Amino acid sequence: MSQKTLVVLKGDQTGQELLDEALRVIDPSVTRCNVAFEYFDLSLENRRATNNEVVRQAAERVKETGLGIKAATITPPGADDVGSPNALLREWIDGQVILRVGRRIPSVRPFPGIHAPIAVVRMAVDGEYGAKEWREGEGLDEVAYSTRRLSRRTCRAVAEYTFRYARRNNAKVFGGPKYTVSPVYEGMFKEELDEAHLRHPDVVYDPQLIDAAYALLLESNGEALVIPALNRDGDNLSDLVLKMFGTIAGAESVILGFDENFDVRVALTEAPHGTAPSLFGKNLANPLAMILAGGAALRYTRTEEGTRASRAIYEAALETVSSGVRTNDLAGSASTSAFTDEVIRRVQSKLDVWDTMGQ
Repeated sequence: MSQKTLVVLKGDQTGQELLDEALRVIDPSVTRCNVAFEYFDLSLENRRATNNEVVRQAAERVKETGLGIKAATITPPGADDVGSPNALLREWIDGQVILRVGRRIPSVRPFPGIHAPIAVVRMAVDGEYGAKEWREGEGLDEVAYSTRRLSRRTCRAVAEYTFRYARRNNAKVFGGPKYTVSPVYEGMFKEELDEAHLRHPDVVYDPQLIDAAYALLLESNGEALVIPALNRDGDNLSDLVLKMFGTIAGAESVILGFDENFDVRVALTEAPHGTAPSLFGKNLANPLAMILAGGAALRYTRTEEGTRASRAIYEAALETVSSGVRTNDLAGSASTSAFTDEVIRRVQSKLDVWDTMGQ
């Protein structure tokens, strides 16, 4: 089969270390996938040196190939610095959805009552993250302003993907925006969710205001949920959901862009956590999320080889945790590299067995 190109966006500190571990797992010598890696250096140093031009170049290449994987990067605090590349990447690849799925991690105790997966379908653009902000006045009379933007096209993409994902995974669409307080702005998103339900009447739909959704999650009866959310709501909600399953380092994050039929056109995968500077250089960080991001990237190659390797990586990574090979954050003693070594061993073993069985 023809070779696929995976655009690799290098990062900072522990983010880059964990990306290196994930690349060890998805290397063609392990996965038997015909995938070539193409690298772009998105470290803070290089973003400063290029004034973020490297981010634009990387985004253009991801958009061309339809496939990328990204390490965590440093966001400098100064307003006059290069900032975070994340919002720029989402905009420049036409990303509209960020998918994060909380799922059971073997031998890790989840929040009581949580059993089935909970997917957060977060709006990848618009909202507070692209808002214009300014202040007027002085002293106690100083006032801060923010102008947010929300497009119907993005609302429709998020809503449609939410219901399609729920149908594929036999899950319930649950939650929604605070449209009662913001009937014009957040109401647009609610309108598109309601319309998506009309297009997919077979999908169970339980709309809730975002604050009620938070509260009801703590009373979950264990059913599979898909939660659509605005940009900042989804950012907050996904961290909570992942932690409910044990750790934010236990699941991958996928940025998705769509064609005119709302089919996935581009996928950029990453870990949902940051650069963890306190763990840099110590070989202690948990690579699970980044390894799963690698598995997700192979799934979006849309090839039989990629689908097979992706399944092997997901199973091997979770079985590694279950077997007792865990990093410190999961009450284990394995190093970062030792965990990855065990995942690689299991991936290769699975592919050998499946070959023997003709699968």
